[in-house]
Amino acid sequence: MKIVYMGTPDFAVPPLKRMKEAGYEIPLVVTQPDKPKNRGKQVLPTPVKVQAEVYGIPVLQPESISDSSELIQILREINPDLIVVAAYGKLLPQSLLSLPRLGCINIHASLLPRFRGAAPIQHAILSGDTDTGVTLMHMSSGMDEGDMIASKATPIDKKTAGQLFDELAYLGADLLIEQLPRIEAGTADRTAQNHALAIYAPKITKEHSRVDFNQKAAEIERQIRAMNPRPGAYTLKEGTVMKLLSADVLEGPANDSPGLIKDVSKRGILVAAGRGDLLITRIQMPGKQAVDVSEYIKGNKIETGTFLG
Repeated sequence: MKIVYMGTPDFAVPPLKRMKEAGYEIPLVVTQPDKPKNRGKQVLPTPVKVQAEVYGIPVLQPESISDSSELIQILREINPDLIVVAAYGKLLPQSLLSLPRLGCINIHASLLPRFRGAAPIQHAILSGDTDTGVTLMHMSSGMDEGDMIASKATPIDKKTAGQLFDELAYLGADLLIEQLPRIEAGTADRTAQNHALAIYAPKITKEHSRVDFNQKAAEIERQIRAMNPRPGAYTLKEGTVMKLLSADVLEGPANDSPGLIKDVSKRGILVAAGRGDLLITRIQMPGKQAVDVSEYIKGNKIETGTFLG
């Protein structure tokens, strides 16, 4: 079976590796254009491009895809049996979706129809879900609305978005390799989504990252995990941005002012929330490395009785 692969970030690397290891023919990889990253704004290749070049697979990086684009013309010449997509980053036109004889399938990082869209992992944590997972689906013109082939679930527990990102990347690769023989044979399941249950997971913005201590401590703790490692949940300490990287929820009186620093010790910074207390255990200040609070307070003073936020 001839497969064209489309993907961009680290999440999309394990499926490419597994297909190559399984012996599938991959004549082309499509990924997003190289972009400036990090503080130095150095232009870096996408993780999928790096892996494709290791395998010697040709790579295309179109700025856009239209019915008359170079990519569509090249795909017609390749005539793939299937296109596999994982976190490519753009909606695909119908002319591309209908091109392969077996269609296009997508590895999506949620248990559809819950959390369609750009940031399903973060929103699953924010919502307090106990489980998340990956869904392999037939692609349609609507965002993540296609019929489902299969899914795999995993508990969220106290995992950060970064930890779930890595776990789901491999879970998605496993699911893809399990289902590819059935897709090739035409025996793969095709279950319509219940659109009434769909929840949209929009792209994470700075507003998602700022901590409001009027919220419950449990909600803030989930927010901290959902924003870790990027963009990082944050609050203000005397006007300076303080990123919050990990915290624990403790019982606390309901009459303390939200944001009040109640105690500072090697255990962490104890802050009153709208309900319960939050023990902040790891932070990052501007221009500094992330450190445990126990290390930070060795050379920096945080006053009890002052406020965060």
